[in-house]
Amino acid sequence: MTLKVYNTLTRQEEVFEPLVPGKVSMYVCGPTVYNYIHIGNARPAIFFDVVRRHMRAIGYDVKYVVNFTDVDDKMIRKAEEMKLTVPELAEMFIAAYREDTAALNIEPATINPRVTENIPEIIAFIDGLVKDGYAYESGGDVYYRTTKFDEYGKLSHQNMAELQHGIRIEVDARKEHPQDFVLWKAAKPGEISWASPWGEGRPGWHIECSAMVRKYLGESIDIHGGGQDLAFPHHECEIAQTEALTGKPMARYWLHNAFLNIDNEKMSKSLGNGILVRDIVKLVKPQAFRFFMLSAHYRNPLNYSDESIQAATNSLERIHNCIANLKHRQGASSQGGVDEAVAARIEEIHQTFVDKMNDDFNTPDAITAMFELVSEANLYLQQERVTTATVEALLAGFARMDAVLGLLPAAEEGLLDEEVERLIAERVEARKAKNWARADEIRDELTKQGILLEDTPQGLRWRRK
Repeated sequence: MTLKVYNTLTRQEEVFEPLVPGKVSMYVCGPTVYNYIHIGNARPAIFFDVVRRHMRAIGYDVKYVVNFTDVDDKMIRKAEEMKLTVPELAEMFIAAYREDTAALNIEPATINPRVTENIPEIIAFIDGLVKDGYAYESGGDVYYRTTKFDEYGKLSHQNMAELQHGIRIEVDARKEHPQDFVLWKAAKPGEISWASPWGEGRPGWHIECSAMVRKYLGESIDIHGGGQDLAFPHHECEIAQTEALTGKPMARYWLHNAFLNIDNEKMSKSLGNGILVRDIVKLVKPQAFRFFMLSAHYRNPLNYSDESIQAATNSLERIHNCIANLKHRQGASSQGGVDEAVAARIEEIHQTFVDKMNDDFNTPDAITAMFELVSEANLYLQQERVTTATVEALLAGFARMDAVLGLLPAAEEGLLDEEVERLIAERVEARKAKNWARADEIRDELTKQGILLEDTPQGLRWRRK
């Protein structure tokens, strides 16, 4: 099945055709690094991580750029509060972002450019817009002239009249038109700033992404993404800036994920219902939270609650237990080839998985395919005689799916598998010898390491919590 994606620009699913065969250029708006990321920020981070993983799995070479906004009004205020410089604040929260996303098994982007590292490119971009008549200087600020770009509003499917009527904008005498937006902000005394043709100042929010997309990926790219809240005004403004300067489409496909609610309410500062990623991973397994995020289609709203996260935890446990059972039988299986019927089912299930992911990244149905493999594996393990080759084929089937979804735990720290097996064998012998003290000592050590012992029809089995 050919990959299809829903394009916000056209409001329809389209066959994905990259600008360069075999290669994908993708830019996703990253965080403003003035605070720790919350679980709402995690939804696009996880989703676009899966987009990248799937495209790689079906053969594309993906260049994935996620920016850091490391200077803006929020950062200046927060730095003052914390008695830090803006660069010090940025370093602190960029490190926290990397730690939090790593906990959710989100792979690092190909490049994480920062605004402060691209000031010359941003100034050159603005200067080009001024020279072409798309921007103007006013009191040390530079504004984009929205009335000159005829297609302003095409991403959000609004025209200028609708935008002016539907959005409350404070009157600003420095602007030619209420909808004009800032490209360069004149610095106030004592603020971090850079020299420019219009005086000391710093970039506006929208221009940074246009300049960095152009620098790191080119004048036109394959995919531009982010949360649906960015479609207007941020992405709308990016399109106006970039396409006015280059005369080319900024991106072929625009992808936006829906909001995350908490207990059926929109997450907001006023409600005080935000949850930080670093707090959630202390309450639940990071893989379970990632499972929850992928359990709904990315274009559908997702509701976080204690019940929904518990359901995700329980569902993921079924997958983990199945894999643990396979690994338990792997070393004690009979010799022989792969069961042909099982091998055929593995391939059939995997093709279903790929087809679902090719259908606009339908992760809920892709997860359903993974559970079909769980059922197939559990059925096979009920046999008295299983072969190592078949068990390994089933494990490989899970690994192929997980290379996209990223739901299985990484290699555990602490005791290695061989050490656990040795301790369990020693405990069995200690119990035979009625050396209860040593048996209890080993049990306590295994418990401390998060090892659970279970009696099964095939004998004693262990797994990590």
